Order: sequence, then structure tokens, then C-alpha cells
Amino acid sequence: MALYEHIFLARQDITAQQVDALVEQYKGVIESFGGKVGRVENWGLKSLTYRIKKNRKAHYALLDIDAPAAAVHEVERQMRINEDVLRYMTISVEAHEEGPSAMMQKRDRDDRPRRDGDRPDRGPREGGFDRGPRPPREGGFGDREDRPRRPREDRA
Repeated sequence: MALYEHIFLARQDITAQQVDALVEQYKGVIESFGGKVGRVENWGLKSLTYRIKKNRKAHYALLDIDAPAAAVHEVERQMRINEDVLRYMTISVEAHEEGPSAMMQKRDRDDRPRRDGDRPDRGPREGGFDRGPRPPREGGFGDREDRPRRPREDRA
């Protein structure tokens, strides 16, 4: 049997319990084909980069699957029919990752600069406000003050 990682996005207006019910439903389909589901991660409600079917957010869920291809095809067929599933993606992998996925890992926030001004001093800015007035431009497009204005032509 092949190894797969399967991710799906569910509509924002369903509850977390309904997302869990969807996961259990698809686990049942996979197990009925002789496969098994390993790790199941519910990533929760996250904002989408762009709207999908008028939804700005979606519930994300990840499944590690060890099943024949027919089981994956059946799960994808049922997801196409289900109106609660916005998107899904299944990829074949050589081996499943151990431990939590990258989305579930806590990132070490101590090594990044904070937003409250705890940055190292970078000195005066070159292109900032402390530069003084601009020098006059030489010829070309930018010297409007030096050119005489043309009189307006009356349109009658």
C-alpha cells in the first residue's frame, strides 16, 4: 500500500465537531478499502489568502494515510460531492513525518525581534526625513518652476 498525506479545507461556518465528523467519515471510507489512517491533525480555523466560494476562512485538517489508491480516489470523489469541503489535496510520500507537522510546531519566538521597539539600533537612515531638502534637478522633466507658462488658448 502507498503512503499519502491528505489535507482538506472545510467551510468556515461549520463547527469543529462537524469537521471531526467529516474526518471520521473519511477515515471509515479508507478503512473500508483496507487502509489505515495514522496521524490526524486539526489545524483549526485559519484565514485564507483569497476567497474560495465566498469564504474568507476555512477549517484545515491533515490526514496521514496508508491505503491503496482506490481508497484515496473514493475519498476524493466524496469530497468533490460534499459542499462543506472547499479544497483538498493528496500527495504521495515516501515516509510519514514523525511528530507534529510544521503547522503544529511551536516556533521559537525569542530569536526574532519584537514589534515593541526591541530592535538593535540601526543608526540614521539614508533615505529618511533627516536628509534635508532635495537639490534642484538638472534639466529634463522636473524643473517646472524655471519654465515660463504658456498662455491658455480659449476654446470657443
